[in-house]
Amino acid sequence: MNADREAASVQVESPVARRPGVTGPESGLDEARALELLRGAGVGRVVYTVDALPAVLPVRFRLDPLGGVLLATASGSELARAVDGAVIAFEADEVDGADGTGWCVTVLGRAEVRRAPPGAGVRAEIRIVPELVVGRHLAPDAAWERGPGSA
Repeated sequence: MNADREAASVQVESPVARRPGVTGPESGLDEARALELLRGAGVGRVVYTVDALPAVLPVRFRLDPLGGVLLATASGSELARAVDGAVIAFEADEVDGADGTGWCVTVLGRAEVRRAPPGAGVRAEIRIVPELVVGRHLAPDAAWERGPGSA
């Protein structure tokens, strides 16, 4: 019975239950700042699934005025086939190699694939419609500064 009462008192907020475009409270970055940092990055990673297995692909990207993440790919690519209509993740970051400080921004949302009309080229544009934007500052970690395995 105690376990039931304790479990009932714990409240966990699922990311999908959050309102679209709202950053998590632990993030340290609001949505506007997170998107501003993304605008300055040139390369990120798109995370999607292929045959129920995770796939991560580094990609060049840009943001549209509404904060959507835009990717270009070949119209018949595995990426274009796998993500059309799917919920996917996109992440970009900037980390100082010397001290580990920096930032990380993740965008979760549904992908829309827009293929060029026949004869107009073989490129497709993928737009990730942001449903959740989470940004974090990365601070130096004292445990890592001592080195892995140090007490």
